[in-house]
Amino acid sequence: MKLKLLHIYCFLFVLTACRIVAQDVSLYQQFNGRYDFTAVGNTLNPAENNTAPNCNIFNTSSENLVLSAGDVVEKAFLYWAGSGTGDLEVKLNGVTINSQRTFPLFKNNLNYFCAFADVTTQVKNTGAGNYTLSEFDLASLVGAGSGYCNNSTNFGGWAIVVIFKNNNLPLNQLNVYDGLQGVSRTETNLSLTLNDLNVVDNAGAKIGFVAWEGDRDLANNENLRFNGHDLFNELNPINSVFNGTNSFTGSDELFNMDLDVFNIEEFIQIGNPTATIELTSLQDFVMISTVITKLNNQLPDATIELHSANNECFSRRVTVDYTVNNFNSTDVLPAGIPIAIFANDVYIEYDETTLPISVGESQNKTITLNIPDNIANDFVLTFKVDQYENGNGIQKELNENNNVSNTLSVSLLGSLTFNELDDITICNAGLGKTYFDFWDYIDSVKTNPTDVVSFYTNFQEALIKMNAIQDPANHIAQANPEEIFVRIENEKCYLTTSFILKTKNCPPKVYNYISANNDGNNDTFFVEGLRDVFVNFQLQIYNRWGALVWTGNNNTEDWYGFANEGARISGDKLTEGTYYYILNLNDHDYPKALTGFIHMTR
Repeated sequence: MKLKLLHIYCFLFVLTACRIVAQDVSLYQQFNGRYDFTAVGNTLNPAENNTAPNCNIFNTSSENLVLSAGDVVEKAFLYWAGSGTGDLEVKLNGVTINSQRTFPLFKNNLNYFCAFADVTTQVKNTGAGNYTLSEFDLASLVGAGSGYCNNSTNFGGWAIVVIFKNNNLPLNQLNVYDGLQGVSRTETNLSLTLNDLNVVDNAGAKIGFVAWEGDRDLANNENLRFNGHDLFNELNPINSVFNGTNSFTGSDELFNMDLDVFNIEEFIQIGNPTATIELTSLQDFVMISTVITKLNNQLPDATIELHSANNECFSRRVTVDYTVNNFNSTDVLPAGIPIAIFANDVYIEYDETTLPISVGESQNKTITLNIPDNIANDFVLTFKVDQYENGNGIQKELNENNNVSNTLSVSLLGSLTFNELDDITICNAGLGKTYFDFWDYIDSVKTNPTDVVSFYTNFQEALIKMNAIQDPANHIAQANPEEIFVRIENEKCYLTTSFILKTKNCPPKVYNYISANNDGNNDTFFVEGLRDVFVNFQLQIYNRWGALVWTGNNNTEDWYGFANEGARISGDKLTEGTYYYILNLNDHDYPKALTGFIHMTR
C-alpha cells in the first residue's frame, strides 16, 4: 500500500522575511471589501507518481492566468512545493524569485517543503496571460532509487494565488488560514478549526484549497468535511477529493496537486464565528497548509486611535484628540457608536460618534475630560469604541476584537511651586536713574533648581513669554512703584508671581566741612542724597551772628564759601569760620528741617 501526502497551501497575505517554520493552520490575513480569489498553476510531474515507473520530473511548466473584465489584482502570491528540503530559488517568467517563507514537513523519514513569495508587483504588471515557472530543480532528489520514488511521493508543482477586486462584486470577507499539518495511513484524521469568521449571509459562500501530492488512483476513504458535511463536486468525488484537479480550468491532469474550490452555502452557519474542517485518508499521504474562505459580509469595523492628551496647569481637565476608523470594513459605521473612556482601567466618561463613517474613512474627535479626584495624578488613558461602561456594545462588526485603543500616559501638571519674593525698596538716586539688582531672585524664587525663571514689566507679556527683562542685575525702574512679574516654568507647566520695586527718598547725609580754596577737594558744601532727589529743597546758610549769607535750591550751585544774600561790605567772599545751615527738604516724609553747623576754611 502506497503512503501519500496531500498539501493544501495558503491563499495568504504576507510581508515578512523568509524563515523556516512549521505551525498549525490558523488565521493569517483577512480582506474585507469587493474581493474574490482565483489561482493559476501547474505540476512538474509528467504523470501521477503512483504509476510506476514515473520517477521523472520536469523543472519547468506553464499555465495561463484568466481574469475577467473589471478584475483588478490586489495581491498575488507564488507557492512552489515538492519533495526534499526545498529549491528556494526559482524563476517566474524569467525573473528570479527567492523564498520569503518556507514550511517544511518531515514525515515517514522523508522531507517535504512548500515555499512562498509575494509576486504582486510582477502579476500586476503582467496581468492575465501565460506564466512560466522555471529552474525548479528536484530531479536529483526524486529520481529512480530515491526514497521518494520508492514510496511514490516524488512531486513538484507551483501555484499563484491571486486576490482581486471588482466593483461589481458584493462586499465579501476573505479569510486566509495557513500553517502545515497532515494525515497519513498512521495518522488518518485531521481536524482544523477556522476562527474569526463573520457570517452575515451565506449566499455565495465558498472555500478554496491549494493541495499538493494527491492521487486520483488512491481512493481509500479520502473524505473532506466542512461542519460535518461532505465536500465534493463533479471534479472532486467523495472518497477521492484531492485527485489532481483544477476547479478554475476544469482540468483533471494536474498530477499530484490540486487547485480546488467548494460551495459551502448550505453548510455555513450565520452568526457562528468558527467552522471545522475534517480530513480523513486511509492511504493517501496528505499535507494541509492553507485554506481560504469567501463569505458575503457587509459589516463595519470600528477601531479607535488616541493621538494626544493635554491639560492646563493645576487643573484636572484633560483634552484628548482621537480618531474613530472604519478601515477594514464592508459597510458604513452608523452615527451614535458609544465610546467608553477609562483612566487606569476605571470608567470615567462617555462619548459617541456624531456622523456616519463610510468604508475606509475616519472621524477625528476631541473631548475634554474631568479627571475624578480618586484617579492618581499619573494615569493611563484607554478608549473602547462600541462599548458602554458595562462592556456591552450596539453594533455587529467584522472584527469584535479590535475595539480597544492604544494607551496614553498622562501626568496632571500640578507639581510646580515657588517661593514668595519680598518687595525691594532702595534709595532714590535722582531723576529716575535708580538701578535695581534682583539677580539673586532667579535662585531664591525656585523650589526646583531645574526650573527656569524670567522677569517682565507686563503681566500679559509674562503669560506669553515676550519681552523679558534682559539684565535683572541692572534694571532701571520705569515707575515708582513698579511691579515686576516673574514667570517660573518647567518642561510641562508655568506659574507667575510678582514683587514690587520701590524708590524712596532716603535721609540726606550732610558733610559739614569745606575748604573753599578751589583745590578740587571739599570746595563746596555737599549733602549726599539731596540734589535731584529732594527737588524742592531750600537751603539757607547763616554766619555766627545769625545773618543770612546764602540761599540755594535744586537749581543753584552748591555753596562754595561766597555770599549771595545780605550786606556784603567786604565783598561776596566770606571769611573762614563756623556757619550754620537750615535745610528744608519740602518732602512729606521729612516735615522737619535739618539744621547744623559748617566749618569753612580756605
